[in-house]
Amino acid sequence: MLGLLISNFTITAQEISPENTALILIDIQDFYFPGGKSELLDPDIAGKHAAQILEKFRKEEMLVVHVRHNVESGGDIQKSVKPMEGEKVISKDEVNAFNGTQLKTYLDDNNIEQVVLVGMQTHMCLEGTTRAAYDFGYECVVIGDACATKDLEYEDRVIKAAEVHYSTLKTLQSYASVVSTEEFLKPQK
Repeated sequence: MLGLLISNFTITAQEISPENTALILIDIQDFYFPGGKSELLDPDIAGKHAAQILEKFRKEEMLVVHVRHNVESGGDIQKSVKPMEGEKVISKDEVNAFNGTQLKTYLDDNNIEQVVLVGMQTHMCLEGTTRAAYDFGYECVVIGDACATKDLEYEDRVIKAAEVHYSTLKTLQSYASVVSTEEFLKPQK
């Protein structure tokens, strides 16, 4: 199971501004789950955590944006985080969810200043979108255990998914508060 990497600072759900914060769910699609053409390590666990964050945003009536990569086979958004009527769905062809989409315009039109990011793959679309969001001036929160990735091969080496996941989260600490689902949802004392 992929765990989490905690940043030097944490932001909880109680510390975000409901009217200026959006949840961005990135590529939580069927092809990453068991039986899919690009199965990740522990996508069900990451999907479960993403669903918990989504439930919090829905309960608080906060802005939710689903991002999906344009693929034919297995391209449906996974049932655990299926969009509800009225939730924005953005389709993309690039790694960075801002590239070639209306994501930035949509966030700006809704006065969003802070984004909470979850999704797949940690080292690709989640990372690319987080870095871009930071560069655009959004305050970013990444829920580390609501993300998943897979083993990578480079030349004759195999880099295990956990190492890819953790090293990406460590790098993202320069751009975001990286917290766990439990930390983010922790009730205020």
